[in-house]
Amino acid sequence: MKNKGLLIVYTGASGVGKGTIMKKLLASDPNLRLSISATTRAPRAGEQDGREYYFVTHERFDELIANDGFLEHAEYVGNKYGTPKEPLFRMLDEGLDVMLEIEVKGFLQVKRAYPECVSIFIAPPSFEELRLRLEGRGTESPEVIEERLRTARKEHEYESEFDYIVINDDVDRAAAEVLSIISDIKSK
Repeated sequence: MKNKGLLIVYTGASGVGKGTIMKKLLASDPNLRLSISATTRAPRAGEQDGREYYFVTHERFDELIANDGFLEHAEYVGNKYGTPKEPLFRMLDEGLDVMLEIEVKGFLQVKRAYPECVSIFIAPPSFEELRLRLEGRGTESPEVIEERLRTARKEHEYESEFDYIVINDDVDRAAAEVLSIISDIKSK
């Protein structure tokens, strides 16, 4: 029988480099998977159901909530997002390690429901560096950048709730540190 996989909750502020690190992690570890969330928002250009998200109706989402079908869920800007239990637990039972990239509020729900999860908070080297990264994207107004920085400061108040904090001062080094954390836990 295969060993059960690890559930790794992976969180950090917008602009901290979570997505870039995640690409390196998935390319480096064939046993690692990214959990796919369900959402009620409409697909964006190029998105496919079951790849970026499971796109569901509000009614189906509420049905899953009523049937305890989510490990965590939240509403954001009028749309609902959640982690469906069934595909997540299937992957864990197959011995795969699953990364769950979610917000701090979702992490707190997961920690209560699945306390054996491993939690990793990705932090910027400084808030000034985070500001530079957000500005460097060139995709958001100064007001949106300020809001993201306020949110990041609030999220950092929860750092002590996480098992590990990885500072993303260098993407390759941060990805190697996350892989090392996973490897160390699996070797115990």
